[in-house]
Amino acid sequence: MDRIIGIDYGRKRVGVAVSDPLGIFASALDTVQSAKIIDYLKSFSEKENISLFVVGYPVNMDGTPSEAAMDVDVFLKRLEKAFPSVPVVKEDERFTSVLAHRAMIDGGMKASGRKDKSSVDRISAAIILQGYMDRMSGGSSFAPDPDMVPDSRARNVTGKRKR
Repeated sequence: MDRIIGIDYGRKRVGVAVSDPLGIFASALDTVQSAKIIDYLKSFSEKENISLFVVGYPVNMDGTPSEAAMDVDVFLKRLEKAFPSVPVVKEDERFTSVLAHRAMIDGGMKASGRKDKSSVDRISAAIILQGYMDRMSGGSSFAPDPDMVPDSRARNVTGKRKR
């Protein structure tokens, strides 16, 4: 069955997520070094048919591409060259890291576990993919409304983190 791959690309690490065969749920899959991501995806495609790549695209609050978008653009060219028959969709990735941290807190992950940036990358990729799939299905999206995302570093007046 076909799978959709979600990607949260970064200079050092790439978070990878995968859809279930029906394209309903996204699951965090792995974190891969950026230099090895194409080989990783080729290996994955030998076991599973990839029907689409959904790549998180970094944009500013006004919707214009951020500085990091240049790195993603270079990656997109490499991806399209390696997989010419697989379509690629760019998905707004604003606030995915904040949402990933919130998901880890809500899931009961200890602070020491939340410091592992590879976990954040995997979860961010799943959030990017799930938001895309929800939007395409016409259902409610997990994609963030920028006005509704809490600041995970917000502090109360005592200077302590809010719980």
